[in-house]
Amino acid sequence: MSVTVPLHSLDEERTLLGPRDANARAIRNAFDVSLTVRKGRVVIEGDEEDVSDAVRVVRHLLEEIRATGEISPELVKDLLDTGHGAGMPEEVQEAPTGGGLWLPDGMKVRSKGQDHYVRCMQRETATFAIGPAGTGKTFLAAAVALTALRRGYFRKLVLVRPAVEAGERLGFLPGDLVAKVNPYLRPLYDALGAHLEPGRLKHFIETDVIEIAPLAYMRGRTLDNAFIILDEAQNTTPAQMKMFLTRMGQKSKVVVTGDATQTDLDDGQPSGLIEAERLLRNVSGIAVVHLERKDIVRHPLVQRIVNAYENEEHKREREKEAEDRRRGRERDRDKARSRRAHDGERDEDTRGRR
Repeated sequence: MSVTVPLHSLDEERTLLGPRDANARAIRNAFDVSLTVRKGRVVIEGDEEDVSDAVRVVRHLLEEIRATGEISPELVKDLLDTGHGAGMPEEVQEAPTGGGLWLPDGMKVRSKGQDHYVRCMQRETATFAIGPAGTGKTFLAAAVALTALRRGYFRKLVLVRPAVEAGERLGFLPGDLVAKVNPYLRPLYDALGAHLEPGRLKHFIETDVIEIAPLAYMRGRTLDNAFIILDEAQNTTPAQMKMFLTRMGQKSKVVVTGDATQTDLDDGQPSGLIEAERLLRNVSGIAVVHLERKDIVRHPLVQRIVNAYENEEHKREREKEAEDRRRGRERDRDKARSRRAHDGERDEDTRGRR
């Protein structure tokens, strides 16, 4: 049996292993397992029962490191003496659905809509968040995902975005494949950067604890023990949305965010987000959250901008409805005149035959 436990930093790795790897050797000897560190992850291998006990000790030590920044030799000895486990396999902790919000220390939601959104992400296997810009759809999803990752509920965070240009053609982009898709993924880096120091974010990406990828890269994959976020989902086609949702593996959670009013798909192309909301809103295990203008938490001017555009859109809809009614009345009048003319011609023919 082999289990991996992600580390959050090089300092955490050094503290866990101990001076000259003393803690690592003690765990190996106590449980007769192999313990190594590969690409920012602790890899523990051996018999199932021994590995399960060793994993519990490692997780307990990491909790102490993350809480206090250090571990004492006495704590290590106590954990090893008691075994801190009963041979129960534990690859990832079971994520609780209740309790406090999965948010970083000091962070709070700023509206009832946001509170409902965060609780749905914790409770449901898949959550759709639909709303205007500035309501915190991506920001909160990233905060919840990172908190759950730190608490050991998931092994990996995967952030996905469709590579669709926002109303303009960018043409040829220089560089390798990573450089070409990076502009489309920049907003996801920004969302994570609000919660992580740049060095730590880079470490997580290099060790594959966090993966940021275009939607096209998801085809053919199955993601287990992962927290998966699809951003800008209004720019997916129905086929792409179905493909993405079926990537979810065991013990994974999915969050889909988007603004149905800002699709950048070609004219006539239906949005996968809108279709998914219609098809899946009543499916057990899936929540659909609608955030509104009152949930906007960016600069106050953003809300006024959104209001102005929505008011103009409503004005155009009313004008279109009025124009449609006017044209309908004209068509009715034309039909009535045509019938009267036809009836008149028929009456003349009748009189002529007499």
